[in-house]
Amino acid sequence: MAQQERAVRTRRAVLEAAATVFADHGYTAATVADILKIAGVTKGALYFHFDSKEALARGVLEVQADQRLPEQEIKLQEMVDVAMTVAHRLRFDPVLRAGARLSADPAGRKHYGSAWPLWVDMLAEIVSQARLRGETLAHVVPREVGELVVGAFNGVQLYAQLESGLEDIERRVSVLLQYLLPSIASPAVLMRLDVAADRGERLIREAAVLVPAPV
Repeated sequence: MAQQERAVRTRRAVLEAAATVFADHGYTAATVADILKIAGVTKGALYFHFDSKEALARGVLEVQADQRLPEQEIKLQEMVDVAMTVAHRLRFDPVLRAGARLSADPAGRKHYGSAWPLWVDMLAEIVSQARLRGETLAHVVPREVGELVVGAFNGVQLYAQLESGLEDIERRVSVLLQYLLPSIASPAVLMRLDVAADRGERLIREAAVLVPAPV
């Protein structure tokens, strides 16, 4: 069991180190040597888990949509919560920043893929459930909404990255949702949605309080 726990910690350390390098330098300029330096593990330990830089990129992308958010009474609130928590985490989480950069790399993504389909699938499922509950307008097509939100979010993210280094991304995503949601949510649901700029921060803070301290 102890050996398994060490393996899990080593794999996570390698992924986080790879994410930091990918986020800062992009896929092409990233080197395994840089990743090893940050991870603090041997080359053998790294290659035990990931046999190439391409595999490292895929590993970073696979954990992008690993969201553990509380269920909400209104299903569309969960779509909002995904967007707002990602916006908040992008400011300090290298794994998410790396996923965004890798997914938007037109050359690299041909080799290792993209996280965007994962996000689209997640949001489309949420909207599908919201539609069954009568929370959406009649014309709403869940997959189209998922693709729209992911595409618009990435545009806002790029703008915030270039203009403020992501310092104002939460406000910008909040504004984006305020304009998008009237074309998605029914009026009765729309007025109950929390799209405040600090929504993501509040959710993450609440989740941290609920996590039990290690024994």
